[in-house]
Amino acid sequence: MSAVASFKGLTPIQYGGREVWPLVEGGKGVAVSNHASSGAWAAAGGIGTVSAVNADFYDENGDRVVQVYRGATRRERHEELVAFGVTGGVEQIRRAHDIAGGRGAININVLWEMGGAQQILEQVLDKTRGLVTGVTCGAGMPYKLSEIAERFNVNYLPIISSARAFRALWKRAYHKVAHLMAAVVYEDPWLAGGHNGLSNAEDPLVPQDPYPRVRDLRATMRAEGIADTVPIVMAGGVWFLRDWQDWIDNPELGQIVFQFGTRPLLTQESPIPQAWKDHLRTLEPGDVLLHRFSPTGFYSSAVRNPFLRNLEARSERQIPYSKVEAGEHTARLDVGVGNKNFWVAPADLQRARSWVAQGYKEGLRTPDDTIVFVDEAERSVIQKDQKDCMGCLSHCGFSSWKDHDDNSTGYLADPRSFCIQKTLKAIVHGEDIEQNLMFAGHAAFNFKTDPFYSNGFTPTVKQLVDRILTGD
Repeated sequence: MSAVASFKGLTPIQYGGREVWPLVEGGKGVAVSNHASSGAWAAAGGIGTVSAVNADFYDENGDRVVQVYRGATRRERHEELVAFGVTGGVEQIRRAHDIAGGRGAININVLWEMGGAQQILEQVLDKTRGLVTGVTCGAGMPYKLSEIAERFNVNYLPIISSARAFRALWKRAYHKVAHLMAAVVYEDPWLAGGHNGLSNAEDPLVPQDPYPRVRDLRATMRAEGIADTVPIVMAGGVWFLRDWQDWIDNPELGQIVFQFGTRPLLTQESPIPQAWKDHLRTLEPGDVLLHRFSPTGFYSSAVRNPFLRNLEARSERQIPYSKVEAGEHTARLDVGVGNKNFWVAPADLQRARSWVAQGYKEGLRTPDDTIVFVDEAERSVIQKDQKDCMGCLSHCGFSSWKDHDDNSTGYLADPRSFCIQKTLKAIVHGEDIEQNLMFAGHAAFNFKTDPFYSNGFTPTVKQLVDRILTGD
C-alpha cells in the first residue's frame, strides 16, 4: 500500500484477496487503458483496468504491430479482429501484471457491444488465468457476464447507469453467481466519458444529481439481499475526493469506491499522444459534448473538436422524404439524388438547393427516411469506411453490420455516423487530434485550473494516485 496519508475517512478495502485503495482506473477502450497505465495504477495500490477492446500487441522487437485487415469479406475481417483482440488483450494483461508486481489488482474492461465480445473475453480469460482479478463490462446489458466470470473464477463488476438496469441484470442472471459480483459500477450517464447509459426516459440536456440515483441503487441491492460490503463504484465526474466527502462512510450509500477515467489520461504512463495530452490542458467547461453520433446507438461524450462539429453540421443538413407524393411532401427533390424519385416539403427543397450551392452536392439516405447532404470528398470517405467495415461492433449503425446470424442489421447504413474503430485507432496512435474522435469525461476542464497540473506538470500514475488520496 502507498505510504501517503489518505483523505479523511478513506480506507483500504479487501478486493481479490488483498488490500487495495478504493480507487479504480476507468477502462478506456482501443489501446488507451493499456498495460503501462493500468499496471502503474495497480502498483500504486489501486485497481488498474486494462482495456480488452481492440488492444495493441507487439512484435519480437517490442514495436507495436499495425493491425492490417486482409479478409475480402466483413465476416473474414471480423474473424481477424477477434484474433487481434485476443492477442492484444492477453499481452496487455501480462504486461500490466508484471508492472504491478503483486500490488493492487488488475481488472479488464470489455464493451459488451463490441464485435465478438463474448468470444474475445472467454479466450482472454482462458489465456490469463490467475492474472485478472475482475471484469468490468457495460455498454449494453451483459446478462452472460456472470456466467463467464463463474467459468473462469474471476470477479465481475457490471457497469450500469440506473437501479432499474441493475435490477434487470440481477433478476435474470446475476443472482445465480452472487458470490463473484465484487462491485457494481454506477456510471453517471451525463458526466462520464465514452459511451453512456442514458435511457429514452432521461433527458440528455437535464443532468440528474448522482446521489439519489446511487441511493436508489443501494436500496435495490439491499432489497435483493446484497450486503453493503459489496461496493458501489462511483464513475463519471469524479475529480477531487473532497467533493465527495459526504459519500464516504455514509450509511445510506454503503461502501463507495471511486473511479477515475479522465485524470489518468494526463500521466507519464498514459499512451495517448502528446498532442492529445496538451489539448486536455486547454479545455473549458462545456467543451465536452454528450452526443448520439456513435454507431453503437448509445449516447457518448467526447471533446467537441472539428471532427465532432462536422458530424453536428452534417446532421443539420438533413431533410425528411417519402417515395411518393403525400402529405406535405409535394415537391420532387431535384438535387443530390440524381433521377431518383423522392418527395419533400417545398421549404426543404429550397434548403437542399442551398446546400448543393454550397458544395454539398451528394444526398445520402439514412435509416430514418431522411436525406443528408455531404460534399463529394465526404461521401467517398463514408462509403469507403462502410465498405472496409471489419465488424468491430455487435451492431453497427454506420455500416449495418451485425456479428451474428446473417451479419446484417437489416437497416440502411447510416451516413450520419462514422467508423469508430478507425478513428479511435487513429487518434491514440498519433494522427490528427482535430479530425478524430477524442473521448473525455465532462470534468476534463479541471486540467486547466487544477494547480496540480500547473506549469505543464505531467505526473506519473503514482504521483496522481498519491495526490488523489489527499483529497485533491
